[in-house]
Amino acid sequence: MITKPTIDRIMEATDIVEVIGEFVQLKKRGANYIGLSPFANERTPSFTVSPVKGIFKDFSTGKGGSAITFLMELEKFTYPEALKWLAKKYSIEVEETVESSENKEEDNRRESLMIVSGFAAKYFHETMLETDEGKNIGLSYFKERGFNNETIKKFELGYSPDQWEAFTGEALKQGYQEAFLVDSGLSVKRDNGSLYDRYRGRVMFPIHSFTGRVIAFGGRTLKSDKNVPKYVNSPESDIYHKSNVLYGLYFAKKAIREEDNCYLVEGYADVLSVHQAGIENVVASSGTSLTAEQIKLIGRFTQNITILYDGDAAGIKASLRGLDMILEAGLNVKVVLFPDGHDPDSYVQKFGTSAFKKHVDDNKKDFILFKTSILLKEAGNDPIRKSEVIREIVESIAKIPDSIKASVFIKECSYILQIDERALLTELNKMRQAKAKKDHQQQQQTPRQQQMPDEPHFFDEPIVEVAKDESSQEKEIIRLLLLYGNKMIDWDGIANTYIGPFMIAELSDVEFEDTTCKQFMEIYRQEVENGVLPEEQHFIHHRDKGIVDLVVNLIATKYTLSENWYEMHKIMVPDEQANMKATILGAIFHLKKQKVGKILEGLRKELQTTPAEADQEILLNQYMHMKKVEKTISDYLGSVILK
Repeated sequence: MITKPTIDRIMEATDIVEVIGEFVQLKKRGANYIGLSPFANERTPSFTVSPVKGIFKDFSTGKGGSAITFLMELEKFTYPEALKWLAKKYSIEVEETVESSENKEEDNRRESLMIVSGFAAKYFHETMLETDEGKNIGLSYFKERGFNNETIKKFELGYSPDQWEAFTGEALKQGYQEAFLVDSGLSVKRDNGSLYDRYRGRVMFPIHSFTGRVIAFGGRTLKSDKNVPKYVNSPESDIYHKSNVLYGLYFAKKAIREEDNCYLVEGYADVLSVHQAGIENVVASSGTSLTAEQIKLIGRFTQNITILYDGDAAGIKASLRGLDMILEAGLNVKVVLFPDGHDPDSYVQKFGTSAFKKHVDDNKKDFILFKTSILLKEAGNDPIRKSEVIREIVESIAKIPDSIKASVFIKECSYILQIDERALLTELNKMRQAKAKKDHQQQQQTPRQQQMPDEPHFFDEPIVEVAKDESSQEKEIIRLLLLYGNKMIDWDGIANTYIGPFMIAELSDVEFEDTTCKQFMEIYRQEVENGVLPEEQHFIHHRDKGIVDLVVNLIATKYTLSENWYEMHKIMVPDEQANMKATILGAIFHLKKQKVGKILEGLRKELQTTPAEADQEILLNQYMHMKKVEKTISDYLGSVILK
């Protein structure tokens, strides 16, 4: 377990805007920062980060919390994993009460796979640099490809010995468990139960997660035997889903954000060469078809993608349809072709950085226009094929969510295709209407409880056997404790006191019904008894996700008043702090009134079902007493209760 002082140092060092900014493109708006949700596919920003409160709130999905919560939600980290990631980022030494089990006995399955993958990357890298076989075969290959020592080290390139059990034997010797060697894809189990190396005799390209940990590998053979596959890649696992990963993104994300553009290439070598040339905003889909998840990853940092093709006509045509997904995501797509015989790797190696940049700038085309010219050239003079091309181009334009941008492409394609613009617009409208109808039908068929609300309503989560209003009032008490618990209040001549302890004392006889609210109050009460007035951050960084969600939902607001609101509208917005006594006592008595009402309802039911007169008299006395209590509370609140 990580020690409390270490956790405190991590919390103090963490800048939530800086941390989340590594994953989401944020823009400053007033005191907060906004961006597109990394948890949902949206085009209008609903994701907010508050540096003052140290929290984020995603109004699209309802998720929220601290920087730690964000890492846990997005990267599926455990609480200790998130802390260690932050500690590494801010160069903080992690102290643990028990010696770290980064050996082979790790309880957490996902972390175990991460650990064994990290060990493998280190093993392959050191094998290449420190053994004769590694130097003569692996290192020589990378050097011949033009990769320098810095690139080799940065991307942790390596070599797996051409032996059946070299890596597996070393891993087992070091104590790594067979199950994790197999599940990570590093070792393969024979029919007799023994293991052998998956990547023997191959140069190794480690694949890094979004946060920089090795999660998979691509292994390239150097043999000319056609029966041996050129590449062997890691199978899917708990830590590696190839549709969610882009090779090189960990090293490229900062440059993508700064350049506001992402170069998309096909293979590992393309990424390495272009990156080494100083053009770091480059990633690869690693030979797989581009997926919606990969597009979403890029969309966190930029709305602009430039695809670099190697000039292979068959490959280009095969990928065109899949690239429509980029348009559908609302991103801008440009395409660059390299001369025959060249791909990004060979071109930048031969001609250098300046020539590479010039070629890209001089030859990039908008995807729609590029697709139009490619398909039109293929159709030739065949009128039937040409009509199919027109329909296919309009289908692509129909996927563009921006109507103005779509109309510009319609105009340009009208000129290129030599067809009336109105005919294209008519076809476009037909397709959009058909899509809208289909989407509406699907929405009608979707069960209501599965539909995502436009905005979260923080006080309407139904709790079993708890009235909505009662749950809301309990949350109101917690909101006030969070905002004002550590503030002093003047009780009209009586000695000033802190609001938090006062509210805790006043509510000592009140039992909270909502489980999470009850847990919060117990934590707050214990802290007060220990002489501490806990603030927002104490709960924002709490290990219990339910507590974090509760607190963030209560203190996060989607809208804030402009500083010039009153000057512009001459409308005064009530301020609950103007009369703190009324605010605090009002919340306490409203909750007590609800609790008393619940007791009265219970007594009424008992009176109806209790036959014995003596028991009825006791219940009636209790009922009359509670009615007096209710009237006292109501008198304060200015309410009128019918007798």
